[in-house]
Amino acid sequence: MRVRLFAGLRERAGWSERELDGADRVADIWPALDLGDEPEGLLYAVNKEYADRDRPLADGDEVALIPPVSGGAFRLSAEPLSLDAVVGEVRSDRAGAIATFTGTTRVQSRGRTVLHLDYEAYEEMAEQVMVRIAEELKNRYDLCEIAIHHRTGRVAIGEASVVIAVSAPHRQDALAACKEAIDTLKGQVPLWKKEFYEGGEEWIGRGS
Repeated sequence: MRVRLFAGLRERAGWSERELDGADRVADIWPALDLGDEPEGLLYAVNKEYADRDRPLADGDEVALIPPVSGGAFRLSAEPLSLDAVVGEVRSDRAGAIATFTGTTRVQSRGRTVLHLDYEAYEEMAEQVMVRIAEELKNRYDLCEIAIHHRTGRVAIGEASVVIAVSAPHRQDALAACKEAIDTLKGQVPLWKKEFYEGGEEWIGRGS
C-alpha cells in the first residue's frame, strides 16, 4: 500500500510518500513508520475517505496521515482569489441574499510579525470534503448555491487565503450557512498553513 504524509509530518519524516508492507489495519501504520510518538489529533484517510483505526487494509490502498488541519465551486488555487468570481458562481434567480466570507493574511499573529503564509493541501481529498460540507449545509438550510475557493502555496500579507459565498432565498440562512461553512472547513478539510514570521516558521494546526 502507499502511505502519504503532509505538512509537518512530511518534514518530520523527510519524505512525502512511500510503499509500506505488513500493515493489516490503519492502527498498524504509525508504529510501522518509526517516527516517534504519534501526534495528538492525527487522523487517517484510506482511499481519500476518513477512516477509523480499526479499518482493515488491503493491497493497493492509499493511506494518508492527516495532521490537525488549519485551514467549487469548490476549488484549490495557487493563483490569487477573486471575490467577484466566487459570488458569480452562486448567483441565482431564487436568491434574495448572498453572504460572503474572505479570510486574509494578517501581519500580526500571536504577538509575532508575519512575513507570509504557505498553504499545503491533500488536493484530491480536500475538494471532496468541501463538496460534502456543502451538501450537509444544503440539508440544514434553505440554500441556492455554495462556492468555496482556497489558496495553496505562498500567500502574502493582505491577500485572500479563502473566499466563500452562499446564496439563499433569505438572509438568515445565507448568513448562518456562510459562518458554518468557514468554521467546518477549518476543522475538516485537509489543508495546512505554515506561518513564516520574523525569526522562524511554524505549522499551524486545526482551527487556526
